[in-house]
Amino acid sequence: MQTQLHPAARFSPRILYLSQCPATVKKALGGQPVRLADALPLRDDVSTDEITPIAILTHFDDELGRYPYTGFKTQGEQPVAVDAMRDSRIQVVVAGRRYGKGSSREHSPAAEKLAGVRLVIAESFERIYRQNADNIGLITSTDFSLIARIEAGEDICWQELVEGRDVLAAAILREGGLLPFGRSHLGQISAAPEIAGRPRTLFEKIVARHALTTGVTVADPAPGDGAFVRADWRFIHEYYTGMAAHMLHAAFDRPLHLSDPGSILVFEDHTSYVEESPTHVREGLIPKVHRMVRAQRDFAGEYGLLTHRTLTELEARSDDGRNVAGISHAMMAECYALPGQLVVGTDSHTPHSGALGCVAFGIGTTDMANAFVTGAVRLTVPESLRIVLDGELSANVTAKDVVLHLLAQPYIRAGGGVGKVFEFTGAAIARMSTDERATLTNMSAELGGFTGIVAPDAETVRFLLERRAIRFVIEDWMHSDPDASYARTIRIDCSEVPVMVASPGDPGNGRPLAAIGRKVRIDIAYGGSCTAGKREDFERYHEVLQWAADRGLRVAAGVDLFLQFGTTAVRDHCLAAGYLEAFERVGARILQPSCGACGNCGPGGSIRPDQVTVSAINRNFPGRGGPGSVWLASPSTVAASAIAGELLSFEELRQRHST
Repeated sequence: MQTQLHPAARFSPRILYLSQCPATVKKALGGQPVRLADALPLRDDVSTDEITPIAILTHFDDELGRYPYTGFKTQGEQPVAVDAMRDSRIQVVVAGRRYGKGSSREHSPAAEKLAGVRLVIAESFERIYRQNADNIGLITSTDFSLIARIEAGEDICWQELVEGRDVLAAAILREGGLLPFGRSHLGQISAAPEIAGRPRTLFEKIVARHALTTGVTVADPAPGDGAFVRADWRFIHEYYTGMAAHMLHAAFDRPLHLSDPGSILVFEDHTSYVEESPTHVREGLIPKVHRMVRAQRDFAGEYGLLTHRTLTELEARSDDGRNVAGISHAMMAECYALPGQLVVGTDSHTPHSGALGCVAFGIGTTDMANAFVTGAVRLTVPESLRIVLDGELSANVTAKDVVLHLLAQPYIRAGGGVGKVFEFTGAAIARMSTDERATLTNMSAELGGFTGIVAPDAETVRFLLERRAIRFVIEDWMHSDPDASYARTIRIDCSEVPVMVASPGDPGNGRPLAAIGRKVRIDIAYGGSCTAGKREDFERYHEVLQWAADRGLRVAAGVDLFLQFGTTAVRDHCLAAGYLEAFERVGARILQPSCGACGNCGPGGSIRPDQVTVSAINRNFPGRGGPGSVWLASPSTVAASAIAGELLSFEELRQRHST
C-alpha cells in the first residue's frame, strides 16, 4: 500500500460526498455528477466503525478494498454496498467535522486506499485516523478550496496537499508512508538531551524523558511538531497483529530484528466469545477470525513475545487459575504500567492507564510495526486541556456520569478536545479511586483526546500496593508545574452533575437521565468492557443487584442482562467476595473476561434493528454492538435498568420499591 508521492497530483474529477442525504451518496456511487452545494449538509462524526465495521477487520490484505463505508449510516439508511466504492473508481471523498472518530483501526484508511481513494477532505480529522492515513500514504486535507480545482481537472501541487501539516507528517507522506520513512531515517536514533527551562505539564515532562533524537525532528518539539519517543511498553491485539506481521515481513528480511522484544506485549482479548457473535456467525466470518488469531499466535511464537490470552467458557472451566488474562487496557493498569512511564497500544482506549500517572496513547498498525523494528514511536506533540473537577459527587453519580456530562459540553462536541491531552485534576479527582479515574482517562478517546492523565498521588500508591504488591515511591518531578501552559481550563462542579445517559448514535449525546421525559424500554443490558469491567464497576453492579435480590426482584421479563469481567483478577475478586450469588439470583448471565459485545464480538450485542440496549461501554456509534440502538450509562444505571426493564437510575428503582 506504500506509494511515492509526486510533486503534483491529478485526481479523478468525480467525488464522493458523504452527505446526510443517502440518495446523494448513491447518485455519486452510481456515476452521476454531484457538486458540493448539492451534497450539503455533509455528515459529521463519521466513525471508523462506519468506514470499516468490526466484522471487516478479519481481513488484513487487499480484500479490505471491497468494504469501505459499508457501515456508513444516514437517515436510517446504509447507502454504500460491498464493492461499491472500488467499482465507482472514485479517488476523492469529502465529509464534515471529526472524520474518523472512534477506534484506532488502520483498516479504515487501508480499506479506503485499497478501494482507490487517494485523498480525503474533511472539515476536521480525528488524530489517530489522520496519523494512520499518513502512515500508509493516504493524503488528508481540510482545504475545501481544492474541491473545485479537482472537479476542473487541475493538477494540485504537493505543497498544497500538505498545507498546514507538520514537517514530519509531510516527510512521511513524501516517502509514501512510515515504513519506508523509517528505513531511510530511523536507523540511527538516540535519547534526546534533557532541556531545562520553561514550566511543563506532567505529560510534557514524561514525553521529554522519552524523547528521541532523529535527523528530521527538533530536540525540544512544541505543540504541533512531529516527534519520536521511546515507549516502556508496546502492546498489540489480535485484530492488528496479522496486518502488522504481513507488512513487516513484506518490507524487511525475515526473521525480523525486533527492538527490545521484552517490552512488547501481545493480547488476545477480543475473540474468545466470537462463536456467539451474531454478526460473525451470520456473515460466515468465524473461519476468518480463527485465521486472524492464528496469525497473531504464529507471530508471537516466532519472536518469543509475551502473550495474554482470554479463554472461552469451556477453557475457563478447566483452567487451574494460572491463566492471567483480560482486556488489554485493564491488564496494563493491573500488571504493567507505572507512573512516569510511556505506553502505546494499537487501540484508541490505551489512555486507560493514564489514571496511574503515565502517558498512554493509541497508535495504528503501521505505527506499531515501525515501533517494533525501530523502537521509535511517532507522535505529533499535542496541547493540553486542564480539566478541573471541583466539588463532591452526589450519591450514585460516578465517573461515567462525569465523562458523559463532559462529552455533552458544546466545546467538546464541536471538537475542541480533538488531539489534546486531558489532564484531570481537582478535589473530586483526589477523592476518586484509580478505577474511577481510569473511566475518565479511558474515555478521553471519546472526548477526541490524544490521551488522558492524572498525576500520581496517595491513591495511586494505594492502588499499586493493593493490586500489584508494589511499594511505589512518587518522584518529585511527577506533577505539572504551577505555571505550565494549557490551551484551556475547563471547570466542572461535580456536585451539580446528575445521573447521565447518552442517547444512541454518539457518546456526545449526553443528557441527564431525569430529563429524558419518556419511558425507554430496553431489551438488553450489558455491563463490561475496558471502561466498565473493572473491580469497582463490579462492586457497583453488585450493590444494585444484591439490593434487588434481597427483595426478590429479578431481571425484567424480556430483558437479558450480561455481566462480563474485564480481567481474571476482577473475576477472582468477585468470586472471593461472593458476588456471583446475587448476580445469578437476579438472572444475569456471567461472562469470562473479553471485549465481547463492546466490539460486537460476543453475547450482549443486539441482533435486530428494533432492539434497545443500555450499556456501560464507552461508545455507541451506529453498528457498534449490533444493528440495534445503544444507550450509554454508568454501571449502577445499567444494573438498575435491567431490573426495571427501562432506563432507570438506582435511586429511582429504590423509590419504586420503597414500600
